[in-house]
Amino acid sequence: MQMDIGNIVSMLLPPLPLLWFGASMLVYAMHRHHPDPRVGEYTRWAGYRFYAVMGLIIPVGTFFPGDAKIAWLVAWIVGILVIVPWSAWSILRARREDWHDIVLPPPEEDAAEEVPEHV
Repeated sequence: MQMDIGNIVSMLLPPLPLLWFGASMLVYAMHRHHPDPRVGEYTRWAGYRFYAVMGLIIPVGTFFPGDAKIAWLVAWIVGILVIVPWSAWSILRARREDWHDIVLPPPEEDAAEEVPEHV
């Protein structure tokens, strides 16, 4: 949900998408390989949404003419219309899931202290 929440907040505040573009990579890397595969799937789809929208807006915006305030406003609104509802839906889906704590096996005590005979 952190990736989706970040996507929503960044799209609602105009200067944040560029900052979130960098920060989201850290969040993505932390959660994508979580022991619960569902966390990775939610993170992957949140990343797809955000990076697809930003990957479309930035190159297209390069060709906006001169002072193109209206063009950037339209691009921002399109980004909001794609990211916010889809991310909100993903958050609701994640909240409805039945999540359980992950139980890790205890560490093996003998394996860490074994020293090969030839050493």
